[in-house]
Amino acid sequence: MGPGRLVGRTAGELAALVRRGDASPVDVVAAHLARIEELEPTIRAFRRVRAEEALREAEALASRDGLADLPLPGIPVAVKENVAVAGEEVRHGSAATPAEPAPEDDEVVRRVRAAGGIVVGITRMPELGLWGTTDGPWGITRNPWDPRRSPGGSSGGNAAAVAAGAVPLALGNDGLGSIRIPAACCGVVGMKPGTGLLPPAASASAWAGFTEHGPFAVTVADAALLLSVLAGRADLRDLPLAGLPVAVGGEGVGQGEDRLRDLGIHPGHGERRPDAHRDPQRGRRGREVPEL
Repeated sequence: MGPGRLVGRTAGELAALVRRGDASPVDVVAAHLARIEELEPTIRAFRRVRAEEALREAEALASRDGLADLPLPGIPVAVKENVAVAGEEVRHGSAATPAEPAPEDDEVVRRVRAAGGIVVGITRMPELGLWGTTDGPWGITRNPWDPRRSPGGSSGGNAAAVAAGAVPLALGNDGLGSIRIPAACCGVVGMKPGTGLLPPAASASAWAGFTEHGPFAVTVADAALLLSVLAGRADLRDLPLAGLPVAVGGEGVGQGEDRLRDLGIHPGHGERRPDAHRDPQRGRRGREVPEL
């Protein structure tokens, strides 16, 4: 299957393709790395793209037994830069932090990898997670719907990467809105779980215990899939989503679906991506970023 037919699919669909043998983990990862290369000069969602490492890990995964049994077989995942990924610097968005590689994965990253997920990059955040925008010493992350606008923060790199189709899933964290704000700004699904469901956030920017890890995704089903992996609970991915009515702002079911489309959230997956950030109306929800 060609790269253009892999980008824009949900994580659940990509996993099904890999399980059927219609695509390999390398195909899936390579397609999304190409998408990142295309958009990163404008969106700047990533502090570091792990292109070589991700392809090597995808090749190793493809040779494993039991690939079809994994919940995230070869699915590209972006990880916020205050979550430890073995061998990568954990900078918390600040040049004042030590540039030392993490000796091991955070427990939530370990669970993602054990489930077959491939960490394709480390996403940007504002300095120490203090702001609701994603501006930092290494640049400004832009909203894919309109690069004049911010994707929000502090997990803005996560939300921008998912909204742009660079990855189907991202792992962020939230103390005082750091998942919820960028999810709203970028029109994606983000969730801060309740205390105790996931392993606690152990980073220096964990806000004295307020912070919880959480998923970003295009659909609720994909968010539930990643949440189930992070929690180590397969039952969380089997939510009864089919047939649920949709109502937004008091509108009826049919009108509600149209309103979701206006917000950049499409019940039908592939069409919901920002078209190379060419629609200025989409970005009105994000704060305007001044030209530098």
